[in-house]
Amino acid sequence: MEALLARLFAGVTTIKAAYAELQMAQHPYNNDSIQAADQEVVDELKAISELKRRFMKKDLDLSPQITIMLAEIQEQQSLMKTYEITIKKLEAEVDVRDSKMLLLKKHLDESIAYNKSLEKKLNSSGSLSMFDNIKLSLLNTTHFVQFLHHTLRSIRSFVKLMIREMESAHWDLEAAVKFIHPNASFTKPTHKSFAFESYVCITMLEGFNYPNFTLPNDQIQKHHHRYNNQSLYFEKFKKLKSLNPKQYLTHNPNSSFQWFLKSKYLQVVHAKMECSLFGNLNQRKVVNSGGYPDSPFFIAFAELAKRVWCLHCLALSFDEDVTVFQVKKNARFSEVFMESVTEEAVSTSNGSDSGEVRVVFTVVPGFKIGKTVIQSQVYMSPVGSLASQ
Repeated sequence: MEALLARLFAGVTTIKAAYAELQMAQHPYNNDSIQAADQEVVDELKAISELKRRFMKKDLDLSPQITIMLAEIQEQQSLMKTYEITIKKLEAEVDVRDSKMLLLKKHLDESIAYNKSLEKKLNSSGSLSMFDNIKLSLLNTTHFVQFLHHTLRSIRSFVKLMIREMESAHWDLEAAVKFIHPNASFTKPTHKSFAFESYVCITMLEGFNYPNFTLPNDQIQKHHHRYNNQSLYFEKFKKLKSLNPKQYLTHNPNSSFQWFLKSKYLQVVHAKMECSLFGNLNQRKVVNSGGYPDSPFFIAFAELAKRVWCLHCLALSFDEDVTVFQVKKNARFSEVFMESVTEEAVSTSNGSDSGEVRVVFTVVPGFKIGKTVIQSQVYMSPVGSLASQ
């Protein structure tokens, strides 16, 4: 009886292995494998049927030891075959997933490339042609606002790149945001990018009120320096605005822009940040020595630095003083001096009991051209939210 049961279990295992092979041959379709597996099932069922017939007629002639041993060998062979089929099936699934992953990666790369091309077109577009034939005597606030928007596009593009580099380096972005603006609360996780934009904008515009971004000995020197060089600054602006930064620095290695680019890079990208993002300080060493790294990160930074420098030259071309201002935290919202970077804050305040929002931090400083105000861009929060911080 033990030999009979062993033979039956071995037969069942063989049928299971053949059925697994039959399933495997369906995808992709393999007619030869299907017929072979089908024949194996039929043969084994016939063998079991014959075993049953002989058992019913009490005509079994099974040697217990040999039958049990052969049944065990048959069962192990069938199990091994099942495992092999399972492995092949898993390998096939892995290959399919790898193919899908490669296809998705290709689509992602194409989307990234397309987005970059759109960003490049957007950043390079916009009507800088309006400055080509303009005369200094016709310069007005509209020109400044137009170039300010052009500059902010470059800053936001760099900020996106900086955040991507931080994510790739596994930065704790939450901790970085808290370091920039402690106790700031955000209505949406995506709004945290405004903290990084604020950091870059404020750092880049620090010293904007002064020639060459440096504080002169006194205000008289400042006014004398500016009013006697308006046409010079305007020519600098027109010359640099459409040039590639590297192209300009190659022909003007000791220019004020070279000093500005170097000092602002060292301010925005401090040593610990660069080492964490790139694993070394190679870019810093090149910049310190007056060189121009060819990394996408530095190229993006150089472009935004060029636009800030051009905006500064344009500001110094005006008859009136152009100054930068920031809005203090917790200040009440004023449409004259500020605009919110999000619509949510305004709509939330309209639905609240107090109907009041306050400034959490300045994202983009504002400008004053004589008595004309160009609004600061600020991140707002309802009064109750600020009180809970």
